[in-house]
Amino acid sequence: MVDLKGKVCVVTGAAKSIGFAIAQRYARQGALVALLDINPEVTKSAEGLAAEGLTARGYVTDITSREAVQECFADITKALGPVYCLVNNAGVVDQRPFEDVTPEVLDLMFKVNVYGTVYCCQEALKTMKTLGDGRIVNFSSKSGKTGSALMAPYSAAKGSIIALTHSLAFEYAQNNIKVNCLCPGITDATGVWSSVSEGYTKNLNLSRDEVIKKFTAKIPLGRLTDIEDLVEFVQFLTVSGDYCTGQAFNVTGGREMH
Repeated sequence: MVDLKGKVCVVTGAAKSIGFAIAQRYARQGALVALLDINPEVTKSAEGLAAEGLTARGYVTDITSREAVQECFADITKALGPVYCLVNNAGVVDQRPFEDVTPEVLDLMFKVNVYGTVYCCQEALKTMKTLGDGRIVNFSSKSGKTGSALMAPYSAAKGSIIALTHSLAFEYAQNNIKVNCLCPGITDATGVWSSVSEGYTKNLNLSRDEVIKKFTAKIPLGRLTDIEDLVEFVQFLTVSGDYCTGQAFNVTGGREMH
């Protein structure tokens, strides 16, 4: 069991929702937490944690810019110390018929979901190697394993995250760095689900309640994923799971079983 007190943990997409909940859990365990987001509200989110007497710093950062990420991590290392844990939670989703996909949509899906993850991993790994220890938790998706109708670019990008996770786990095992990813199902009370449900309402001509009923019916445990389900799994991979690396864990209530 790893004691997070005094360890530097970086969470992307941390202004609110899943990312903030993960950052909050880390901070309350004594970690030194850096919250990254392109949303300026990340500053207030970090200030709210600091008001509790916790160590948290917010960074308004565009993770699609390698230079911005390099500058951000340099500041984190200078202010807080070498990074022990990185959670790549930041992501965007798009929903439309495949034949309507544009180059701009492809660029956005891969720049945020894949390039941003790559850039953050590159910077975090530099300091993890000096520690001879580290944890990376990437966020893929159920869609990254089996694909989702009307979400081909998103599914392709999230599938890339699984392959990236496998590759990094092999490459950095010698440095005692564990790299895993989560493949959540539909997660309630998140911006992604709000966007997706609106898209399905439009593209499938269903009411929002009908959309929720349609997707919940596919889940053996009978409910959507909660944010806390993901926070608990990230917690396990950060402080326990010392023999886990290169895995893509389903957190889908049984919808995916492979």
